[in-house]
Order: sequence, then structure tokens, then C-alpha cells
Amino acid sequence: MERKTVKLQGFNVDTFDFDTAVDYAKTNGGQIVTINPEMISCAKKNKPLAEIINNAELVVPDGIGVEIGLKILGHKVHRIAGVELGRRLAEEFAKSGKRVAMVGAKPEIIKKASENLKNEIPGLNLVYVQDGYFTDDERVLAELKNASPDLVLVALGSPKQEEFISRAKSLLPKALMIGLGGSFDVWSGVVERAPLFYQKAGLEWLYRTVKEPKRFKRIFPTLPLFVLSVLKEKLGV
Repeated sequence: MERKTVKLQGFNVDTFDFDTAVDYAKTNGGQIVTINPEMISCAKKNKPLAEIINNAELVVPDGIGVEIGLKILGHKVHRIAGVELGRRLAEEFAKSGKRVAMVGAKPEIIKKASENLKNEIPGLNLVYVQDGYFTDDERVLAELKNASPDLVLVALGSPKQEEFISRAKSLLPKALMIGLGGSFDVWSGVVERAPLFYQKAGLEWLYRTVKEPKRFKRIFPTLPLFVLSVLKEKLGV
């Protein structure tokens, strides 16, 4: 199976649908980047992050802004939510008894999230759990290598999670690793996902912003500026 990508703001974005992305990821391993407008905005100013994205084995359009941007450029590519992709991958790897690791979030969050996943996913072989409040990266990377997981779910926020995975790739070249932002908060039950209507309408960001007003400063003006930038890209301005 070959990757089919399209360019958005200078970055390659894969055009797989959800199920095909899962199959591709399971087969090829490597780093999955769940890209959104905030990450693209950051990567334009952060060359190491840009290189990580460009060298990733799979880049899925996580943010609705990315889907809108691709649509403006004439590409019909649907959003793949990282929280759903990460969960599905955990389920797929559990079916064959493969080893799974989790890194990130607050101690109480990852504790509850890992417990919930073990209760909800039959056969989940969780071999390593580490919260995101560590300063000794070398220790965590060494422990991760020793645990030898086949799938690594990382929720450190961007760009820290992308940088961490990039370093871990050289230690676990056969593993599949994905950056998942706030997914552990959802899996722990502390944060509730938007109702299905909002998810299908691409308005999950709006629901989350209403529930968590502090997110407003993070989304605005990033999202409208991103759309404006894509429009300029289309017009060649």
C-alpha cells in the first residue's frame, strides 16, 4: 500500500480514510503525526518540528481546520481524530497480544486512562505507563526501550510529543508511535467528548471551547489566520 499525500502549507498530509490509515499504520510502523492548524503554525517557525513532520511515516488531518484547508485547495480529505485513531490502534494491537505503552498526561489522568483501557479492551498488553511530568528524558527513553512496546501512545502536547517520538524512533525502529495531545484526558473520563452531532458536523472544537473557555485563546486567532493563509496559498499570493 502506497501513501497518497497532498500539500498543505508546505507539509504533506495523507489522504487515507480512517480504516485505510489504520491498516497502513499497522503494516508500516514509524511515527504518526496528527496534524492541526496550531501545529502547522508552530512548525512554520520551528524548523526541527517541520523536519519531524516531513519525515513522519503518516500524517493524518486531525483538526477540522486542516480538513477545511484541504477543501479550499480542492482536496476531499476527511478528518481523522487522533483520539479515535489511537483507541482503534490499541484495539488492533490487543487482538494479536502486541505490547503497548502509554506516555503523557498528569499522573492521575494516565492512571485512570490506562485502567479504563485495560478494562475496555480485551487482551490489552500494557507494558509501560509513564506520566508526562518527567524531566529526565533519558530515563524514560531507556525504560521505554527496555519495555520494547510495539505501539507507543504519547500525550505530551505538541511539539513535545513529536520531538519525544522522533527520539524514541531510533531506539524502537519497528514500533508504531502516535502523538495524541489530550486523548488521555478523554480516555480517563475527565474530559467528555462532544456529542456525535458536533463530531460529524466538524464542530467538536466549538463544543470544547464552550466547555473550556480557556481554549479560546489557543484557537483564535490561529484558526482564522490559518484559513486566510490557505486562501492566499490557493490564490498564489
